[in-house]
Amino acid sequence: MVFEYILKQHGIDPANDVNIDQSIDFGSTAAAFAENQGDFTVEFEPGATTLEKEGKGYVVASLGTDSGYVPYTAFSAKKSYMEDHPEVIQGFTNALQKGMDYVQAHTPEEIAAIIAPQFKETDQETITTIVTRYYDQDTWKENLIFEEDSFNLLQDILEEAGELSERAPYKDLVTTEFAEKAAK
Repeated sequence: MVFEYILKQHGIDPANDVNIDQSIDFGSTAAAFAENQGDFTVEFEPGATTLEKEGKGYVVASLGTDSGYVPYTAFSAKKSYMEDHPEVIQGFTNALQKGMDYVQAHTPEEIAAIIAPQFKETDQETITTIVTRYYDQDTWKENLIFEEDSFNLLQDILEEAGELSERAPYKDLVTTEFAEKAAK
Protein backbone atom coordinates (compact mmCIF):
# COMPACT_ATOMS: atom_id res chain seq x y z
CA MET A 1 0.00 0.00 0.00
CA VAL A 2 2.82 2.40 0.86
CA PHE A 3 4.57 1.67 -2.45
CA GLU A 4 1.38 2.27 -4.43
CA TYR A 5 0.71 5.45 -2.45
CA ILE A 6 4.18 6.78 -3.32
CA LEU A 7 3.71 5.90 -6.99
CA LYS A 8 0.43 7.82 -7.06
CA GLN A 9 2.07 10.80 -5.38
CA HIS A 10 4.46 10.87 -8.35
CA GLY A 11 1.73 10.62 -10.98
CA ILE A 12 2.10 6.90 -11.64
CA ASP A 13 -1.08 4.82 -11.74
CA PRO A 14 -0.22 1.44 -10.19
CA ALA A 15 -3.15 -0.23 -11.93
CA ASN A 16 -2.30 0.95 -15.44
CA ASP A 17 1.28 2.24 -15.62
CA VAL A 18 3.10 -0.69 -14.00
CA ASN A 19 2.58 -4.39 -13.43
CA ILE A 20 2.74 -5.22 -9.72
CA ASP A 21 2.76 -8.94 -8.99
CA GLN A 22 1.27 -9.47 -5.54
CA SER A 23 0.85 -13.21 -5.97
CA ILE A 24 4.35 -13.98 -4.62
CA ASP A 25 4.54 -14.86 -0.92
CA PHE A 26 6.19 -11.92 0.82
CA GLY A 27 8.99 -14.12 2.17
CA SER A 28 9.82 -15.22 -1.37
CA THR A 29 9.95 -11.88 -3.18
CA ALA A 30 13.73 -11.45 -2.94
CA ALA A 31 14.31 -14.92 -4.35
CA ALA A 32 11.80 -14.32 -7.15
CA PHE A 33 13.51 -11.04 -8.01
CA ALA A 34 16.93 -12.73 -7.97
CA GLU A 35 15.51 -15.23 -10.50
CA ASN A 36 14.49 -12.35 -12.82
CA GLN A 37 10.82 -12.24 -11.92
CA GLY A 38 10.43 -8.49 -12.20
CA ASP A 39 12.50 -5.39 -12.73
CA PHE A 40 12.04 -4.06 -9.19
CA THR A 41 11.08 -5.48 -5.81
CA VAL A 42 9.99 -4.01 -2.51
CA GLU A 43 11.98 -5.60 0.32
CA PHE A 44 12.32 -5.29 4.04
CA GLU A 45 15.71 -5.96 5.54
CA PRO A 46 17.78 -8.05 5.42
CA GLY A 47 16.36 -8.96 2.00
CA ALA A 48 17.42 -5.73 0.29
CA THR A 49 20.97 -5.80 1.62
CA THR A 50 21.32 -9.52 0.85
CA LEU A 51 20.36 -8.88 -2.79
CA GLU A 52 23.05 -6.19 -2.96
CA LYS A 53 25.71 -8.35 -1.31
CA GLU A 54 24.97 -11.18 -3.73
CA GLY A 55 25.23 -8.80 -6.70
CA LYS A 56 21.62 -9.50 -7.68
CA GLY A 57 20.18 -6.04 -7.11
CA TYR A 58 20.63 -2.54 -5.78
CA VAL A 59 18.68 -0.47 -3.31
CA VAL A 60 17.49 2.45 -5.43
CA ALA A 61 15.00 4.11 -3.07
CA SER A 62 13.56 3.92 0.40
CA LEU A 63 9.82 3.72 0.86
CA GLY A 64 10.33 5.05 4.38
CA THR A 65 12.13 8.13 3.10
CA ASP A 66 9.73 8.72 0.24
CA SER A 67 6.54 8.20 2.26
CA GLY A 68 7.26 10.22 5.38
CA TYR A 69 6.85 8.93 8.93
CA VAL A 70 4.46 6.04 8.45
CA PRO A 71 3.85 4.43 11.84
CA TYR A 72 4.85 0.88 10.94
CA THR A 73 4.85 -0.13 14.58
CA ALA A 74 2.27 0.96 17.12
CA PHE A 75 1.21 -0.65 20.36
CA SER A 76 -2.40 -1.01 21.36
CA ALA A 77 -4.08 -1.60 24.68
CA LYS A 78 -7.67 -1.43 25.84
CA LYS A 79 -8.64 1.86 27.46
CA SER A 80 -9.73 -0.04 30.56
CA TYR A 81 -6.29 -1.70 30.83
CA MET A 82 -4.52 1.65 30.50
CA GLU A 83 -6.76 3.12 33.19
CA ASP A 84 -6.28 0.13 35.54
CA HIS A 85 -2.52 -0.35 34.92
CA PRO A 86 -0.94 2.98 33.97
CA GLU A 87 2.33 1.96 35.66
CA VAL A 88 2.66 -1.04 33.31
CA ILE A 89 1.97 1.08 30.23
CA GLN A 90 4.39 3.78 31.42
CA GLY A 91 7.11 1.25 32.25
CA PHE A 92 6.77 -0.39 28.83
CA THR A 93 6.84 3.00 27.10
CA ASN A 94 9.83 4.14 29.16
CA ALA A 95 11.75 1.00 28.13
CA LEU A 96 11.00 1.63 24.45
CA GLN A 97 12.05 5.28 24.80
CA LYS A 98 15.29 4.16 26.42
CA GLY A 99 15.98 2.18 23.24
CA MET A 100 15.17 5.22 21.10
CA ASP A 101 17.52 7.33 23.23
CA TYR A 102 20.27 4.75 22.73
CA VAL A 103 19.81 4.84 18.96
CA GLN A 104 20.00 8.63 18.93
CA ALA A 105 23.20 8.67 21.01
CA HIS A 106 25.21 5.90 19.32
CA THR A 107 26.78 5.16 15.97
CA PRO A 108 25.41 2.59 13.56
CA GLU A 109 28.38 0.34 14.39
CA GLU A 110 27.60 0.50 18.11
CA ILE A 111 23.90 -0.15 17.50
CA ALA A 112 24.68 -3.09 15.21
CA ALA A 113 26.97 -4.65 17.81
CA ILE A 114 24.27 -4.41 20.48
CA ILE A 115 21.46 -5.88 18.37
CA ALA A 116 23.54 -8.57 16.61
CA PRO A 117 22.63 -11.33 19.12
CA GLN A 118 18.97 -10.91 18.11
CA PHE A 119 19.86 -11.66 14.47
CA LYS A 120 22.07 -14.74 14.69
CA GLU A 121 21.32 -15.68 11.06
CA THR A 122 22.74 -12.34 9.81
CA ASP A 123 26.44 -11.46 9.84
CA GLN A 124 27.75 -8.36 11.62
CA GLU A 125 28.70 -6.56 8.38
CA THR A 126 25.16 -6.92 7.00
CA ILE A 127 23.60 -5.74 10.26
CA THR A 128 25.91 -2.72 10.25
CA THR A 129 25.00 -1.94 6.63
CA ILE A 130 21.29 -2.13 7.44
CA VAL A 131 21.56 -0.01 10.58
CA THR A 132 23.68 2.55 8.72
CA ARG A 133 21.05 2.74 5.98
CA TYR A 134 18.27 3.28 8.53
CA TYR A 135 20.42 5.78 10.42
CA ASP A 136 21.20 7.78 7.27
CA GLN A 137 17.52 7.76 6.28
CA ASP A 138 16.47 9.10 9.68
CA THR A 139 14.24 6.05 10.13
CA TRP A 140 14.08 6.31 13.91
CA LYS A 141 12.31 9.22 15.53
CA GLU A 142 13.70 10.76 18.69
CA ASN A 143 10.55 9.89 20.60
CA LEU A 144 7.58 7.55 20.55
CA ILE A 145 4.89 10.18 20.20
CA PHE A 146 2.40 9.08 17.55
CA GLU A 147 1.93 12.43 15.83
CA GLU A 148 -1.38 13.38 14.25
CA ASP A 149 0.37 13.99 10.90
CA SER A 150 1.61 10.38 10.89
CA PHE A 151 -1.83 9.11 11.87
CA ASN A 152 -3.37 11.06 9.00
CA LEU A 153 -0.70 9.82 6.56
CA LEU A 154 -1.48 6.24 7.55
CA GLN A 155 -5.18 6.87 6.96
CA ASP A 156 -4.39 8.54 3.60
CA ILE A 157 -2.49 5.42 2.54
CA LEU A 158 -5.24 3.07 3.71
CA GLU A 159 -7.92 5.21 2.11
CA GLU A 160 -6.03 5.47 -1.19
CA ALA A 161 -5.68 1.67 -1.21
CA GLY A 162 -9.42 1.24 -0.71
CA GLU A 163 -8.92 -0.37 2.71
CA LEU A 164 -10.47 2.42 4.79
CA SER A 165 -14.08 3.41 4.26
CA GLU A 166 -14.28 5.92 7.10
CA ARG A 167 -11.55 7.97 8.73
CA ALA A 168 -11.08 7.61 12.48
CA PRO A 169 -10.62 10.62 14.75
CA TYR A 170 -7.06 10.88 16.09
CA LYS A 171 -8.18 12.08 19.51
CA ASP A 172 -10.40 9.02 19.98
CA LEU A 173 -7.74 6.41 19.12
CA VAL A 174 -4.34 7.79 20.04
CA THR A 175 -3.02 8.39 23.54
CA THR A 176 0.28 10.24 23.66
CA GLU A 177 0.54 10.95 27.40
CA PHE A 178 2.75 7.93 28.14
CA ALA A 179 5.11 8.70 25.25
CA GLU A 180 5.25 12.36 26.21
CA LYS A 181 6.23 11.44 29.80
CA ALA A 182 8.81 8.97 28.56
CA ALA A 183 10.37 11.55 26.27
CA LYS A 184 11.02 13.96 29.17
